[in-house]
Amino acid sequence: MVVGVGSKNIPGSFLEIIEQQGWQGLWAGNAINMLRIIPTQAIELGTFECVKRAMTSAQEKWSQSECPRVQLGPVSLNFSLSWISPVAAAGAAAGIVSTLACHPLEVLKDRLTVSRDIYPHISIAISKIYKDGGIGAFYAGISPTLMGMLPYSTCYYFMYETMKTSYCEAKNKKSLNRPEMLLIGAFAGFTASTLSFPLEVARKRLMVGALQGKCPPQMAAALSEVIREEGPRGLYRGWGASCLKVMPSSGITWMFYEAWKDALLVEKRLL
Repeated sequence: MVVGVGSKNIPGSFLEIIEQQGWQGLWAGNAINMLRIIPTQAIELGTFECVKRAMTSAQEKWSQSECPRVQLGPVSLNFSLSWISPVAAAGAAAGIVSTLACHPLEVLKDRLTVSRDIYPHISIAISKIYKDGGIGAFYAGISPTLMGMLPYSTCYYFMYETMKTSYCEAKNKKSLNRPEMLLIGAFAGFTASTLSFPLEVARKRLMVGALQGKCPPQMAAALSEVIREEGPRGLYRGWGASCLKVMPSSGITWMFYEAWKDALLVEKRLL
């Protein structure tokens, strides 16, 4: 739906896939997606926690000591890290690091999902992509992916942590229960996806254009092409289907992540 292939509505897309590929078509590219999601989520969440803790610790040390003064000619300025949000910075770092590490798997997933006729299996996809462009082909579209991931990841983690903290303070609670984690995680994914969705449309347009030999030269050109052909609403083509995927995925991710973190921390304290 994002790239403008097939039906323009969600039920029609489901039926079209089932008619053409059977029920198995609804899981096209899922094998590589499962291989992709494990390192991606591990790197992303690990980077987020590491950077957040490091920045929070640094800010606490700076706040306890005198702020350094920077001399700019006759002007002396106080310098502080307090204006930097550890959560936002950690979210941005998490998105960048995981994207750089796992982008080849994202390329494989997109090719297997969008061009099933050309890339029917993982082994064929790997062989064909390497033959067509070498190692560099596995990093095709890395620039627009990073441009889209940066606002998404920053907003995603910032929204989750902010809503979690605000909700706990409002309800005078120390932590969330599992349903609350599920709902807040889902809303964080919904917000981040909505804000960054036009960039995702442009990225998919670039990817499909490359497969068809008529790729726009850059993300700005892809966005202009979408607006010219479909108007501003085209920037949110497939947004509803994306939300149906992102919201439960995000909510379940945070619910399980927080649950495992709590269990491991309790186990660590007992040891």
